Amino acid sequence: MKFGVRLLGNLGTTSLYQKICAEAERSGFDACWFAHDPFLPSSWVRSVAVASATHSIKVGFNVKPFTVDPSEIATFAATLDEYSGGRVIMAIGSHTQTMYEWIGLGDRDVIELTRETVHLVRGLLAGDGMPYQGRLFKWDANAYLRFTPLRRRIPIYVPCFGGEYCRLSGIIGDGSLPMATPPDAFDIPVHYIDEGIKLSGRSKEEVDRVALIWMYYSPENDVDKQALKRTISYFVPYLDREMLLRIGIDKEDIMPIAEKLAQKDYEGAADAVTDEMLDLAVYGNADRCIEKIEMLRKKGATSVSIGGPLGKDPIEAVRLIGRDIIPHFKEQN
Repeated sequence: MKFGVRLLGNLGTTSLYQKICAEAERSGFDACWFAHDPFLPSSWVRSVAVASATHSIKVGFNVKPFTVDPSEIATFAATLDEYSGGRVIMAIGSHTQTMYEWIGLGDRDVIELTRETVHLVRGLLAGDGMPYQGRLFKWDANAYLRFTPLRRRIPIYVPCFGGEYCRLSGIIGDGSLPMATPPDAFDIPVHYIDEGIKLSGRSKEEVDRVALIWMYYSPENDVDKQALKRTISYFVPYLDREMLLRIGIDKEDIMPIAEKLAQKDYEGAADAVTDEMLDLAVYGNADRCIEKIEMLRKKGATSVSIGGPLGKDPIEAVRLIGRDIIPHFKEQN
């Protein structure tokens, strides 16, 4: 089992992200991922900053193909990979289309958009000329890199939601990044991912199935539930409905939260999150968190990406997770 820390855009300054990832490197994490959402600070800037403050941890940058051309994704990935000494992993895809309605792009076919983008980025990095006439991209014979990347194959992970998208992630991804919200329903995306892996002709061992969780770790079980509710409230309207129903959350339960968000009342939205919705996350002491992550492993996770508030102090929380939780799973390897 591999562990990544996934840093949401609203934790603080870029220097804080450098400190968190430096601590993650010392504490046995395998990767630092950066969530990438519209109108939040740029994960690309922060991935460069973290690459400069670390030495061995993998640097995972995200991109939503709604807003960035594959040519830019490939050149950024290759340049960051050179700068970081070959430590880049990237994510191409999305966990929602709803946010892109804000900028008039919500009607784009995210599945075909992801498929074509991954194909073009891979081809460019491999050194191929990429004349291409797809549904969404029309490139001519001038589409090729004018420089040689440090690595010709940079791992591409595919975020996903829903059956068709998660199946695609299993077909084309080096890894898949579905939300595990709630962890109890992680078998739902894994079922579709594994279908895609089978269609690709690969073995399950060739595709990293990453469970994206929110966590608040407290060794004393002293959880700031309001901090966790702030994270849940911002994202719960965009989560997979089938997975939410696994713990009894339906559309009517989410509506009061969505209404507060529409009014820009973020504290009101957090207040509208019920205690039952806390089960969308992993929280509490080591025994409780290990139990949930062990369940994810049994449901098919090969990696866990830990996001959310992390704990009372994010740097200290990362250190404590490395001390108290990660060794339990590393010893099983």
